Amino acid sequence: MGKSSYRKVPLQITQVLETEGETLSKVFDARKGRGAVSNLQGRYETQQRVGFDDGWGKADEADEDGEPSALRTIVTEEIAKSILSRNKSPDLPFSVSLNPYRGCEHGCVYCFARPTHAYLGLSPGLDFESRIFAKTNAPELLLKELAKLSYVPETITVGINTDAYQPCERELQITRRVLQILGDCGHPAALITKSSLIERDIDILAPMARRKQVIAAVTIATLDPALARKLEPRAAAPARRLRVIRTLVEAGIPVSVSVAPMIPFLNEPELESIVAAAAEAGASRAGYTVLRLPWEVNPLFQQWLQTHFPERANRVMNRIREMRGGKDNDSDFATRMRGEGVWADLIRQRFEKAVQRSSMRERGWFDTLDASQFIAPARAAKASRSGQLDLF
Repeated sequence: MGKSSYRKVPLQITQVLETEGETLSKVFDARKGRGAVSNLQGRYETQQRVGFDDGWGKADEADEDGEPSALRTIVTEEIAKSILSRNKSPDLPFSVSLNPYRGCEHGCVYCFARPTHAYLGLSPGLDFESRIFAKTNAPELLLKELAKLSYVPETITVGINTDAYQPCERELQITRRVLQILGDCGHPAALITKSSLIERDIDILAPMARRKQVIAAVTIATLDPALARKLEPRAAAPARRLRVIRTLVEAGIPVSVSVAPMIPFLNEPELESIVAAAAEAGASRAGYTVLRLPWEVNPLFQQWLQTHFPERANRVMNRIREMRGGKDNDSDFATRMRGEGVWADLIRQRFEKAVQRSSMRERGWFDTLDASQFIAPARAAKASRSGQLDLF
């Protein structure tokens, strides 16, 4: 892995037709193990590319069965300039986050972070899930932040933009080193993931949990493994995620389930089943969101719908628009997570009743985490050597 270790491949531009005010996307061939079905260009590209097949590339682009060829994941080192991101969004329960990676190999087609790859001159489509950037200096930057005299500790959410436990974390262990620093400094943290790799770090998380300094959320969008393979192809299988919940809870780590995103006529019928299964596995809190389609996520999701579920694509999109005031997406802070209208209200009521039946509570743990035990890195290092804190 090096700073320029990824190779450039030709972008495939989608063909989008405007017909009677509706966007109809060309049907693409899905690649095994990938969520997006195209390499839609980012909104900052100045040159438009159009795919053209002259017959010479077919042997390289498809396997013996005529399926699109496998797409190799390339991880590139990124030397970040800063590591903590702050937001003032009124609909988010956290204000500080840390993301060890850009892009995410899990390939969830609905991922709201996909448009961020456009900032890098890459596609929010297949590039997002195959061109991963690892912030290898994240632990060092975190130490510098925590050591500042002006630093005020508050819960850091790790991996909110892209999963902190995606496949390359097994080797790179950036997330583990970040958690070790937070644990050593007595700093509260929150995690959200779809990966079983979080179990590797129980030795760090369990002591933090005993000090009321960590919570974990496991996202489960569906219990159907066939749908999961299309929707979030490289994330852990639904049954495996339920086992993750059990394992974390048995280790004393509080777990919330994120039932997200709810997509009408796809995974929305499973809402009650997901809540019940998570509660049975040991989750004690739950939250949900409805599907968001910001920027390039919108055409990418519609291409995916036309490819995998063409018979219900119009129904799905019509219901999404009904929950978004007639639009494909609405970024208003008051409604973007839950939607509005009759259908959004029905989903909210169903979720609340499912949570009540399961004896869980709705998500809201951030104010229970303890930041009062924080000690700056230098003092934490001295304490670990001597077993005693200094007075000043």
